[in-house]
Amino acid sequence: MISVCLVDDQTIVRQGIRSLLDLADDIKVVAECADGAQALATVPQLKPDVMLLDLRMPEMSGIEVLQALNLRGVLPPTVILTTFDDDQLVLAGLKAGARGYLLKDVSLEQLVEAVRTVAEGGSLVAPAVTQRLLAGVDRIQNQFTSLEQPDPLTGRETEILRLLAGGYSNKEIANSLHVAEGTVKNHVSNILSKLGVRDRTRAVLKALELGIV
Repeated sequence: MISVCLVDDQTIVRQGIRSLLDLADDIKVVAECADGAQALATVPQLKPDVMLLDLRMPEMSGIEVLQALNLRGVLPPTVILTTFDDDQLVLAGLKAGARGYLLKDVSLEQLVEAVRTVAEGGSLVAPAVTQRLLAGVDRIQNQFTSLEQPDPLTGRETEILRLLAGGYSNKEIANSLHVAEGTVKNHVSNILSKLGVRDRTRAVLKALELGIV
């Protein structure tokens, strides 16, 4: 069972997402937080498998929640809940450690798949959407901490990076390429090292900036 914590100051949004997730047999909402302070108190205690997080909240923003939990080392795999006009905030959220993002009018299938994907170690950085984000934000604002000139990737590493960009988990990539999951993990580690980034989401964003995927 995948445990989920919802963090959004809009009650109707939380109720709507909970009602959708309740339809999935393998997902359970274990907590709802109406603001960032509640999230900082609840998440370390419950240790949910996934957090669904709004970015625009009073008092403490979603970005600040991500940063605070990341600093404590207790940030669960997190999906940002966003609207169409949150481009800069989405990039900031990804930089702060989120695994991806969903629009608030998400369908049941998209929501459930997103929760399962990040719970399994995947990410939700869709190339088409992310390219729009990167194109619309000044480079200084979206520049992630990484190597200016990363080492070149091998053909297999590039192939795996493209699958990462599609949001696939290590297990799914391994099944697709007919290799062991441990082999994929090693390739992912090499990709992160070569790009000079800390996680899969930053690797995908860096690859998009460089035109690798």
